[in-house]
Amino acid sequence: MPDGNAAGLSASALVAAALGDKPRLLLEPCDPDVTVAKLCDILANTGTLFDRGVPVRLAYDQNQRGTVAQAMTPDLLVMEAHRACRPYEVREKKDTIIEVNARLSRTLAVMYLDWRGEWRLKPLNGIASAPLLHPDGAIHHAEGYDEPSGMWCENVPDLAELVPDRPTKDAAAAALLLLRRTFATFCFADAETVQDQVRGVAVVDTAKPPGKDESGFLAALLTAVCRPSLHLAPGVLLRAAPMSGAGAGKGLLARCMCIIAFGREPHAVTAGSNAEELEKRIASELIEGSLTLFLDNLNSVAFKSDLLASAITERPARVRVLGKSQMVPLCASAFIVLTGNGLSVSEDLARRFIAVELDPGTEGPEARPFQGDIRLEMKARRTELLAAALTIWRWGRQATDLKPGGALGSFGQWCAWVRDPLLALGCQDPAERVSEAKARDGRRQAVADLFAAWWTHHHNMPVMAKDLHDEVRQLADPQGRGRQFLASALDKLTNTRMAGFVLTRQAPAGKWGAATYALKNLGGAETHRGHRGHRGDDKENQSVMPPYADPMPPYAPDATPYAPLCLRTIGADMLGISH
Repeated sequence: MPDGNAAGLSASALVAAALGDKPRLLLEPCDPDVTVAKLCDILANTGTLFDRGVPVRLAYDQNQRGTVAQAMTPDLLVMEAHRACRPYEVREKKDTIIEVNARLSRTLAVMYLDWRGEWRLKPLNGIASAPLLHPDGAIHHAEGYDEPSGMWCENVPDLAELVPDRPTKDAAAAALLLLRRTFATFCFADAETVQDQVRGVAVVDTAKPPGKDESGFLAALLTAVCRPSLHLAPGVLLRAAPMSGAGAGKGLLARCMCIIAFGREPHAVTAGSNAEELEKRIASELIEGSLTLFLDNLNSVAFKSDLLASAITERPARVRVLGKSQMVPLCASAFIVLTGNGLSVSEDLARRFIAVELDPGTEGPEARPFQGDIRLEMKARRTELLAAALTIWRWGRQATDLKPGGALGSFGQWCAWVRDPLLALGCQDPAERVSEAKARDGRRQAVADLFAAWWTHHHNMPVMAKDLHDEVRQLADPQGRGRQFLASALDKLTNTRMAGFVLTRQAPAGKWGAATYALKNLGGAETHRGHRGHRGDDKENQSVMPPYADPMPPYAPDATPYAPLCLRTIGADMLGISH
């Protein structure tokens, strides 16, 4: 008998231990609002779920070797609810009211997920594996959830002994030189090089100031290190020439930057087959809270993404929930990297990216001899190189005499934290590449050519769409869709300023009249390219139409030369990009 009682007590104890001290949740079928309200209270108190536009839980991803934010589904929420509490129902049995353990229904889980604004979960702004930085130069080493920043911190190295409390300019310059020498084997396009007899390859001449491309890389590296603590930051564009740019080291450079900043390599994401698929992939990556959004192999395209443009310059950005026609606010803190051969970005993205050009100077970049694996070197030296980057950052935060560079809209904090300290150390301003990136935009060039031809044939005279010269009509409507399409296309270009001109529209006179369009010269405020076939053979036009400077032609000429991309249907351009 005692043994039996002991066995019974032992079983009860095991059940109690399995259930623990979980709070109980009464399931009231007739009052789902009451049940879901209680579930909200329970899940908010557990601290296991977070608000990232949608409820998410933190999960370890074996492939990425780190934590990611997993969006909650109804079935996953049912499981999470049972981990956090003991749902039960009240039943009547033989005139006795008893409590019976029950399963939370999927319907109640859907109600919870749809009850936005009542979750009361802690906000999750992202995941950080780099120290959190403060405006006064303080470096915060944290693990777990950081309340002030809303970041989940993991594997953050303690650099208290490696970063000077009050670094001097000489210390910052020494740190910059260390970074430059570490990455000297990368083929930055405009860098001056010398032959390294030990390595057997050409390396960057670190005795001379960094060029634009190396400066862009250094700004990109410092951006990655500071990204979890920056409100907004530009993305990074790593590109090389078409065909011969394969194997130039774009992806390797991106991975090395992420190893230093985050301690692990990023996973590459391809663009998919169309614009809708691309936006879905970007949204999924942003919601997941990945440290890096790495879009790879965007070859011979003019990249465009409205979602990415919004995520880079707005906080919070509006993101569509996958599988739903619902937009939610999301604070994106990912380090954004695009790589590709012959890659350019549309005008709306040009100011949002730091461009870095790689040029191996050979038709077979992959055959270049290198000693060792630089990724393994980055992992072994991560603490040293991260400390060097933060030494530059802290010096910039504490210096009082830094001369700011040119303004770059939306990125004032980034300029002060990243760009300005590098400028003071002799780097070039990566913002200067914005105008060059715009020059690569095929849409801008197409419109510039359209205006050049218009000025050649019509000067500043008002003209109806039907009376346009054949060459102008061909540029505006390359597929010959007709007068209505042409008029609509011109309406969309009204008030567009390009290549020193602006297109104006005059409303039709009377009910049956037709609108007229006229090109106005802006007095040489901008320059434009002389039109093909009209260079040097029209003295009158030359006096009012300065030659269009095009130092960097587009990597990927459009299939229909000089056709304005903005006049085409989006279905003709895969991914919202043009080949």
